[in-house]
Amino acid sequence: MVRQRVRGVQTIEVSPHLSVGWAAMPEDGVPKGGPLKDGRLTDGPLNDEALKDGPRKDGPLQAGLAEGGPPDGEAPGSDEPDAEEPEAEERGPQRRCIVTRVVGERARMIRFVIGPDRQIVPDLAARLPGRGMWLSARADVLETARARGAFARVARGPVTCPADIAAILQAGLRRRVAEHLGLARRAGQAVSGFAKAREWIGRGNAAGVVQADDGSVDERARLLSGARDVWVAWPLPADALGAIFGRDHAVHVAVARGRLADALLNEIERLAGMSGRILVKRPDAG
Repeated sequence: MVRQRVRGVQTIEVSPHLSVGWAAMPEDGVPKGGPLKDGRLTDGPLNDEALKDGPRKDGPLQAGLAEGGPPDGEAPGSDEPDAEEPEAEERGPQRRCIVTRVVGERARMIRFVIGPDRQIVPDLAARLPGRGMWLSARADVLETARARGAFARVARGPVTCPADIAAILQAGLRRRVAEHLGLARRAGQAVSGFAKAREWIGRGNAAGVVQADDGSVDERARLLSGARDVWVAWPLPADALGAIFGRDHAVHVAVARGRLADALLNEIERLAGMSGRILVKRPDAG
């Protein structure tokens, strides 16, 4: 903390761009009146209550800070593109990919954090503590992040990225797909079996259909004959689908319209992106 006395005003410098101080400091050292807040004399002590509304936004200095840059006449900060953005972007529904620099919905991206041992940890639920580093849900983007040291650059220090991180991600996303299907089943928003799935599709109750990726191609096509307004996905094998519904195997699952179906589709699309495979087909635009 740096103190200086200029023209009878004692100033306490609290940041490179913002200072607060006492006005009209007499020689006896007892301030008269209140402290300065953004260059204006207040009626009382400068405390958390006085600052709760933050700095004024009508002055040139405050306007420069509000816009994310230094005031006019001051040198800009680091030219490193990832220096501050990950922490600043932890608010709101969108995030910026640290590799492509593309801004997207956080639900459709993959978050990573640094573990206590400086190892990169995928945070698929986006709930782990610490600074988040976000990637677009694509296998090539993950590989680029590893090859070019994007994680270390954003973390501002050495980190360890597991060699099998792609496999870890895919396994975690398949598990999340199964969990979302389980939630839909328990909520009565998913049914399995050819007849039930076909009935839901015919009635217009189904938002989408999940089919086993090792199921009969002909049977899968027969179920969907005439269905034009549902998405179709094949992220799991028949035994994994069957386990969700208490069966040895299942090939056809219909999912009702609603938030669970939307969340499930999002997880399947993230899995498709990280696996580099086509796992879902959206309904025809027409």
